[in-house]
Amino acid sequence: MIAAVPERGDVRDVLVGSTVDGLPQGGHVATGSIRRKAQLASLRPDLVFSGLRGNIATRLEKADGFDAIVMAAAAIERLGISLNDRVVEVLEPSVMLPQVAQGALVIECRVDDTATRELLLALNHTPSRHCVDAERAFLAELGGDCDLPVGAYAVIDGDGLRIDALVAAPDGTTVLRDSRRCAVAEGEATGRAMARYLLDDAGGSALLGR
Repeated sequence: MIAAVPERGDVRDVLVGSTVDGLPQGGHVATGSIRRKAQLASLRPDLVFSGLRGNIATRLEKADGFDAIVMAAAAIERLGISLNDRVVEVLEPSVMLPQVAQGALVIECRVDDTATRELLLALNHTPSRHCVDAERAFLAELGGDCDLPVGAYAVIDGDGLRIDALVAAPDGTTVLRDSRRCAVAEGEATGRAMARYLLDDAGGSALLGR
């Protein structure tokens, strides 16, 4: 079980090598994420994409072989690398919606280990936990994982929660979006409802080939 979610890190994606607008016509972008590919393709249909594998350091080493690569800001920062050293453009969630729970860490333990669960509560950051739980509920309702062209981002908004979510065609030709505000306690239920809306009412099932 998830016993704790520490305070969440940077949720944003970043471009190494260029800005979105600065990429040349037909520019070559590398990313291992279909979510990133779909959203970038919706902004720049002319771009050409290649896969990108390996750990974070290996991916950064490969950056010179492309016009740009797309990575998670938190992954770079956790290597102790300043975003100012490598990143050319930080993509705000309004431009590229993050992956579910991006920037977050979770700590798991056995359900029956009550003593450890109580100790780990000291590491839990309640606002981050609420946001991550809502996003994960959205993804679970989709029946998906990180291999789907979907994204979700929840943030505490006053005394409630705001959730933005999307389901996209893999090639970025269609991007379906939903945004809702709810009570914090209703975050998971709202995440599930958004998934059902995007799949059943907005046409997301067809985009995902279901």
